[in-house]
Amino acid sequence: MHKGIKMNLKDIAVKFLRLVVEGKIDEAYEKYVDMNGKHHNIYFSAGFSNLKDAMKENHKQFPNKVFEIKKAIAEENMVATHALITLGEKRLAVVHFLRFENGKIVEMWDVGQEIPKELPNKDGAF
Repeated sequence: MHKGIKMNLKDIAVKFLRLVVEGKIDEAYEKYVDMNGKHHNIYFSAGFSNLKDAMKENHKQFPNKVFEIKKAIAEENMVATHALITLGEKRLAVVHFLRFENGKIVEMWDVGQEIPKELPNKDGAF
């Protein structure tokens, strides 16, 4: 990114998610997250610091995960991404919603579903 060029919110969301998957979680949070914000992942305690710790643990467990964004949509202060995450043999379709204030993520939702090996729907997950 050239000095003086601002990233749009969609670019920030994509960069944040890619840094997390690469294991650069501290950098991702430092650059792109307002730690006073909140997340809605039902499996982890409230607060971005708890989600950050969970992301670090996930990276230790799956250091070679593959993350492929299929769609990213931005509207006003929200960005939605639809992605494929591959964890070894396991494949997941994951949707993130990120709400921004002042260029930082202040609220995040993430939902996912495992993609079975045999799909009854010929259209697939994407």
